[in-house]
Amino acid sequence: MAPVMRMTLNLNPGVSYSSMSDGQRTSGARLAEAGVRATRQRLLVLETLAREPHDATAQEIYARLRQGGEPVGLATVYRTLALLSEHGVVDEFAHRPGETCYRVCGEGHHHHLVCARCHGVAELEGCELDEWLVRASREHGFQPTSHTLEVVGLCASCQAA
Repeated sequence: MAPVMRMTLNLNPGVSYSSMSDGQRTSGARLAEAGVRATRQRLLVLETLAREPHDATAQEIYARLRQGGEPVGLATVYRTLALLSEHGVVDEFAHRPGETCYRVCGEGHHHHLVCARCHGVAELEGCELDEWLVRASREHGFQPTSHTLEVVGLCASCQAA
């Protein structure tokens, strides 16, 4: 189990709870840029996930594909999502105990606010963790290679409900 680190963040109020925007690359282009071969199943999984308003589990993606009449196996969906995550095409979330959630996010380094109730995801651009991470790493003789931040809570809509 990884040690828990505590930190304070300055959050940007202009975050978005939307899915992949029209201006973002197509699924085929995303795969090509990541060096992933664009098979029919990979495109189906990625396009199905891109249509999700929030995050989704492999089981949810599988169910949507089956409802649409696509003969894709559950193991294929799991393997595809793992591959896409490994290559940075999709982001992974750990806010549901026992399940990994996935989402097609914007480009570049960012962090997430995840609503525990509606599963809305807000992308936070402009990482201010670097200075803190350099200091903390130096104090512990650690060499970081990457970092992610997922803050779980309730969005404004769920708080009001």
